[in-house]
Order: sequence, then structure tokens, then C-alpha cells
Amino acid sequence: MSKVESKLAELGLSLPPVAAPVAAYVPAVRAGEFVFTSGQLPVVGGKLPSTGKVGAEVSPEEAKELAQTCALNALAAVKSVIGDLDLVEQVVKVVGFVASAPDFTGQPAVINGASELLGKVLGEAGVHARSAVGVAVLPLDAPVEVELQVRVRTA
Repeated sequence: MSKVESKLAELGLSLPPVAAPVAAYVPAVRAGEFVFTSGQLPVVGGKLPSTGKVGAEVSPEEAKELAQTCALNALAAVKSVIGDLDLVEQVVKVVGFVASAPDFTGQPAVINGASELLGKVLGEAGVHARSAVGVAVLPLDAPVEVELQVRVRTA
């Protein structure tokens, strides 16, 4: 088990199977020393645990937990391309999308769910630049979507 996966286990978490794409794309692509994930929804066991807008049908606290799930799914996608998460040298950028009720402005706090998880699991390598964007709707009516850009060690 990798150091990263051991850290996840200490937190009571594990990597899920790579989420199946819902359209014509792949979960992650490696380009040289970088891995780019597709947007990852908070899918658990093939289903979304919640749907709707944050600040309406979904609470900000629940959405923060869903963002953590998105980050776990993104890490699984990264692993599917590089084989070992211990090869991650730096999470360069996190982009988080929050399906928001019209008056909801707490997108950064929601995406902290992903950012905080990456920091706990990867330490300094998990420190990243980030965007947290409010949107009208996400695929499958998901409340949150997260994508990662990661720099990895090359041979």
C-alpha cells in the first residue's frame, strides 16, 4: 500500500473504484509530468448521494463533504494513470464547481472539502492554487464537481 493510501486509511478513507465517465471522455490523462483529471462528481457506489443546488436542496456542510468525495474520486483517477499515488509531487491546481442557489456565495468554503483532504493526505504536495466557481447546474444535477491538475515524478 502506498504512503498516500496508508494516510487515507488513517483518516478512515479509501480510494474508490475509478468513476465511469458519463459521456465521451476518460477520467484522467497524463501529459509528460502532469496529470489532468476530468471533472469528478461525488459518485459513491455508482450513485450521487445528493442532488440539487447548494444553498437550497443541499446544505453547505453536506456539499463540503461531497467535495471531499470528489477529491477522492479525482485521486483514484490520477492513480489509474500513474499506478502509485506516491509519485505525486504536487497538486498544482484544483478547480471546483458548485451548483449554487441564486443567493449562495459560499463556494470557497464548499471546495475546502477537497482542498483540506488533499492537504491532509499529501502534506506539502497537496498545497495548490484553486478556483471555486458557482454554476447554475452540473451534470446529473450534482451539487459539486472537482478537477485536479497534478505534477508527478517521472522516470
